[in-house]
Amino acid sequence: MTENAQGAESRTLKGKQAIVTGATRGIGEAIVRRLTAQGMSVVMIGRSDTTLRQAADRIRAAVPGAELRLESADLSLIRDVRSLADRLADSTSPSVVINNAAVTADTGTRTDEGVQLTLATNHLAPYVLMRTLAESVKAPARFVVVGASPTVLRSYPVDLDDLHAQEARALSRFASFRPFAAYARTKNMNTMFVYSLARRLADSGITINGAHPGIIAQTGLSRDARGLEKALARMVNLNPFRKSPDQGADNPVWVATDPSLDGVNGRFFVDRKDVTTPDHTLSFERCEALWERSAELVGMEP
Repeated sequence: MTENAQGAESRTLKGKQAIVTGATRGIGEAIVRRLTAQGMSVVMIGRSDTTLRQAADRIRAAVPGAELRLESADLSLIRDVRSLADRLADSTSPSVVINNAAVTADTGTRTDEGVQLTLATNHLAPYVLMRTLAESVKAPARFVVVGASPTVLRSYPVDLDDLHAQEARALSRFASFRPFAAYARTKNMNTMFVYSLARRLADSGITINGAHPGIIAQTGLSRDARGLEKALARMVNLNPFRKSPDQGADNPVWVATDPSLDGVNGRFFVDRKDVTTPDHTLSFERCEALWERSAELVGMEP
């Protein structure tokens, strides 16, 4: 991008507001830093007040005068997400909403609400948050869901009869690989959610798209990993083609802010290119079934 183009984009974004989940480390923190550098004020969402303050201090050191608002919520708990969504709906007017928060967890780990942890955090949280905000934000606005590689995800279709990933053998022969398989399924759920919400937002002036950040080292995503999953995380960190969190932030921020994407809705982008996701994510019937089952899990109308 030329210096003149950067200046024009900053002027366009100055004074506008963004909301970013998973904002206290890795890609999320880098996304916030990039948005504030372009003049946006950002609502940072994280699980801990302490980590939010620490991340905010790092961002303000890099971007003096960065305008930040800190909101803590446990995105694995539907009640917390509902409360957060209601607070944001009443008190913000975002032009950009980026869902970046994600975890990997043992498939047997459930929240105190009885939901498998990976499913709750990676899929149900953005489902509740973005559905709620879509009813309150003023157009134009852009929603972005940070996804994963469509090529990799082709092998992990969502099992609509096992959203909680309890059929262990269907996930993988290797127990230590099952958390990654469950994670991959939730990333496909993200893509299917993008397509379903995009259809509902058509002609509203609000758009939603997916964005793959690339293979990123040191995100903290696998900090609780073990066995084969931990070995895979190490391989990512050693991969010579891996990206830094700042490089990973480029594609989601571009999808959220670039003027060339005004009005573009229901697409998925990799390296600033519009790509086709696996067939099992494109099926209207499958997407609608996931939408309805998700609504039932979180207590919302379909």
